[in-house]
Amino acid sequence: MRILVVGASGTIGSEIALALSASHEVVRAARKSGDHRVDLASQASIENLYAAVGPLDAVVCAAGEGRFRPLNELTDEDFRFSLSSKLVGQIDLVRVGIPRLRDRGSFTLTSGVLAREPVQGGAAISVVNAGVEAFVRAAALEMPRGLRINAVSPPWVSETLRAMGRDPSGGMPAARVAAAYVDSVAGDANGTVIDARRFT
Repeated sequence: MRILVVGASGTIGSEIALALSASHEVVRAARKSGDHRVDLASQASIENLYAAVGPLDAVVCAAGEGRFRPLNELTDEDFRFSLSSKLVGQIDLVRVGIPRLRDRGSFTLTSGVLAREPVQGGAAISVVNAGVEAFVRAAALEMPRGLRINAVSPPWVSETLRAMGRDPSGGMPAARVAAAYVDSVAGDANGTVIDARRFT
C-alpha cells in the first residue's frame, strides 16, 4: 500500500512511519520537515499536499496541536487554535482526501485519552479529542467506495512526559502506540476509536 503519514516528524508520527515502512510505501508529511510540508490549519495547504503526493491507499494523521492551560486562563484564541489545528484540520484532511484515496482505502485520525479521561488544564484538548471521535463515528456511515475511517486514542506518551520533565513511567512508549495505527490501516474496522492501551 501507498500510505501518507501526516505528522511524520513527531514523536508518535515518526514511529508510525517507521512501523508502516517495513511493509508499505510511506509518504511522509509534516509542518516543517519530511517529504512534503503541510499545515493542517490551512485547507489550501492540505489540497496542495494531496495534489503533490498523488493516489494513496491510506492516510494516517498524527498531527494537530492543542493548548493545555487552566480553564480560567484559556482564551478564545486558545480554543480557536486547538479547534482549527487538531479538529478541523483532521476533518479537512478527510473531506479533501476522499476523492484522492483508492477504493477500500482508509483514514486513521488521532484523538486522545483526554476525550474520556479529562484532567485539569485539558478542557480545550478534551473538546477537540471528543470532536474527532464523534466525527469518525458519523463519517464512517457515509464513506463511499468501501473507504474506512477510524481514530486512535493514545494515552500519555512516555517520550512526551520525559520532555515535560515528568515521570515517563506513567506513559506508553511511542513505538507501542504506533501499533494501534498499524492495526487500523491493516484491519477492517470502520468508525472505531482504537484505544492504544490495548497494544501494551
